Amino acid sequence: MTRLRFALCGVLAAVAGIAAGHLLAAFLSPAASPVLAIGSTVIDLTPTPVKEWAIATFGTADKVVLQGSVLVGTLVLAAVAGLLARRRTPFAVGLIVLLTGLAGAAALLRPAASPRDALPSVTAMVCGVVVLVLLGRLAARAEGTPAEGTPGPRAAGMRPRADDTSRTSPRPARRRFLGGAAGVAVLSVLAAAGGQLRAGAQKAKQIVLPKPKDPARPLPQGLESTVKGISPLRTPTEKFYRVDTNLVVPQVDVDGWTLQVDGMVERPFTLTFAELSALPLIERDITMTCVSNEVGGGYIGAARWLGIRLTDLLDRAGVKGSPDQLLSTAVDGFTISTPLSVVRDGRDAMVAIGMNGAQLSDTHGFPARLITPGLYGFVGATKWLTKLTLTTYAADQAYWTKRQWATDAPIRTSARIDTPAPLSTIPAGQVAIGGVAWAQHRGVGKVEVKVDDGPWQATKLGPDVGIDYWRQWFLPWDAQPGLHRLSVRATDLQGRVQDARRATPFPSGSSGIQEVVVTVT
Repeated sequence: MTRLRFALCGVLAAVAGIAAGHLLAAFLSPAASPVLAIGSTVIDLTPTPVKEWAIATFGTADKVVLQGSVLVGTLVLAAVAGLLARRRTPFAVGLIVLLTGLAGAAALLRPAASPRDALPSVTAMVCGVVVLVLLGRLAARAEGTPAEGTPGPRAAGMRPRADDTSRTSPRPARRRFLGGAAGVAVLSVLAAAGGQLRAGAQKAKQIVLPKPKDPARPLPQGLESTVKGISPLRTPTEKFYRVDTNLVVPQVDVDGWTLQVDGMVERPFTLTFAELSALPLIERDITMTCVSNEVGGGYIGAARWLGIRLTDLLDRAGVKGSPDQLLSTAVDGFTISTPLSVVRDGRDAMVAIGMNGAQLSDTHGFPARLITPGLYGFVGATKWLTKLTLTTYAADQAYWTKRQWATDAPIRTSARIDTPAPLSTIPAGQVAIGGVAWAQHRGVGKVEVKVDDGPWQATKLGPDVGIDYWRQWFLPWDAQPGLHRLSVRATDLQGRVQDARRATPFPSGSSGIQEVVVTVT
């Protein structure tokens, strides 16, 4: 029981410190919260195969799993510190200082860090040490043992008297320990909840977006109204996938935000949001895909984007020399490299400020983000954008380039079965096999389905929104009882069939044919 009490002292000291640091970070910089700072550093240091495994295994819950792992590891070490406090208080304090010091260093080493980002970890350090020492003393008294360094009467060779106060009656002392532990736990919960409420209360300023000078055509009616279970033609913003390295979504003050264009240009310039949104705007329907999307995966979404052509901004700056990449930087220092040849080949690459008829949400890059049709997001979709730099691959490497991902990553042609769902049981008779296919910036020309080992059958295609948008499709099927394997493949408008060879997302996107097994009864 003694060891359990001291281990609890260490755990509560860590919890109190983390909660205090999290509360302060909510007012200064949410990303500087100790656990988040450590977690972000772990993300940066994690080898690519492990990252891909985590995304494939945990999906959108990968960040929660990471934060939980960091928290559990911290609490285990804190329990060790508590056990050390029983006999070696300086060592225990040193371990708490080390843990919080690592969190502070992680916060300060972030690309866009400032000195104040260390304050949450310093607060966690002070709070953790104080709680550890105070609870440690209460735990010692609860066992009727003197504080460290103070010999009791038996240690001095004396017989204790009835009125000897060097020992504390265990029962009241244990109640005081439990009361102190409960108080620390309650205050920690309140502090952590306060930090979460503060962070959640920070919402993007509501903006009235200008009308586009070059609007998109009205979106046609999709197949979702007739084919149950198929993905809607336009993905609702709240259901649009999110994949990034951020453990906390950046909260950007649009009134203080600027977009800087520099590098190998003749006329570098900086724009406020008001100046940027006053430029001629285009509106385009574009499907975005994450390179981490496995065959048949869900990291893809189709939306209507409002923004400024990248070529308009580059023409204003004037290209100087022979740059070959556009290096884009987010407000937190994260960088992405986009081939300049792709940006200038006529596609509707843009700095987007609107999505599906509204301003960008915090999650999807408010107040501005990069959109490059036909490229996976890791080379063309920087969120929370703040700087565009014309440079060369030889001179500058972006976040993913340093990790050996491809520098030019066109989205691979692919098709997905939405209905019937994998491993589902469906009634015999007429059913629809349906889904979506994509071949951004080439366009989908044909989608085919194969049932078991039968021939490839052409499906019926949904409305054509453009070569940068996905295509819905379906095939009426007379389903017979039994176990069946359904396969799908797409062909682009240039006649190139989807690559059937299996490939993992690293380094330039997955490939292969999706197969779904269903039971017909």
